Amino acid sequence: MKEFRKLLIISLIFILFSIGNSFPQSRNLGVGFIVGSPTGLSAKYWTTGINAIAFGLGYSFEKNTKLHLHSDYLFNLSSGFNTSEKISIYYGPGVRLKFQENDNSRLGLRGALGGFWIPRGTIIEIFIEIAPTIDLIPSTDFSFDGGLGIRFFLN
Repeated sequence: MKEFRKLLIISLIFILFSIGNSFPQSRNLGVGFIVGSPTGLSAKYWTTGINAIAFGLGYSFEKNTKLHLHSDYLFNLSSGFNTSEKISIYYGPGVRLKFQENDNSRLGLRGALGGFWIPRGTIIEIFIEIAPTIDLIPSTDFSFDGGLGIRFFLN
């Protein structure tokens, strides 16, 4: 139980710093769904024209996992495609927290790599990503997260 409390405190501190750094910007917020690992809710907050913070909350199909939380700081690259729609590749560091049934919750670092497409004249973003992840607490383990999703931008 002590390890669970330590994981919870570390993740709350990370979330507070992420939110605190993102709110002074007045950029777009997108919310939607992701299917994969995890399957659940997805959000993205643009902090600048090329940087964003992405969040995920969902269920992982990994054995004994109850809840999956992650957050990534993303750097977006121009795709080089000559099109009126926005197509981009992104990458960035992040963290992941998995709550498991046997009180063996896991905290780790991840590196997101993906791409998105915003069709011309729409408020949606379609994305695909993969994220190699290394768990650090309670023990070291390597795995992959990834999925396909859609977000709807609110402002």
